[in-house]
Amino acid sequence: MRIEDALRLALDADMDLVEVAPDARPPVCKIMDYGKFKYEAAQKARESRRNQQQTVIKEQKLRPKIDDHDYETKKRNVVRFLDAGNKVKVTIMFRGREQSRPELGFRLLQRLAADVADLGFVETSARQDGRNMTMVLAPHRGQKTRTKAQQGAGRAARPEQQEEQAEGSAQAG
Repeated sequence: MRIEDALRLALDADMDLVEVAPDARPPVCKIMDYGKFKYEAAQKARESRRNQQQTVIKEQKLRPKIDDHDYETKKRNVVRFLDAGNKVKVTIMFRGREQSRPELGFRLLQRLAADVADLGFVETSARQDGRNMTMVLAPHRGQKTRTKAQQGAGRAARPEQQEEQAEGSAQAG
């Protein structure tokens, strides 16, 4: 079909003539409402962005000379972040003469990684950059679904346990 004829058809239909495949021989064109087409494409792109999972990195800062109680508090925060399915960047800040003893920070990070090993794994091992030493912990794969399944199984198991206990007491009596 000639371009003039296609343009006239599009004009009669109050639509646009859009070139779909310019590299094809002959080039392929389509009669459509281009504004509506652009709007629907934007809606699809927005919907796909909404369905994407955002990776959230939480940060927990420590010092090499941390007290046991403070360490437990920081560890509890890391556990909470990993339970929520977030990655955790653990930073140890060295000041003054502490910078000459990076092995203290390394040991502390290894201790923390061992303490939360059941919830997450070390994604990026301990590495010193300037005054800070950082390590990234990530939750185990499917952590959110695993916790939801455990909660659902826990609720479902309770009525069965009550029935078994009632049957056991009826047999005993």
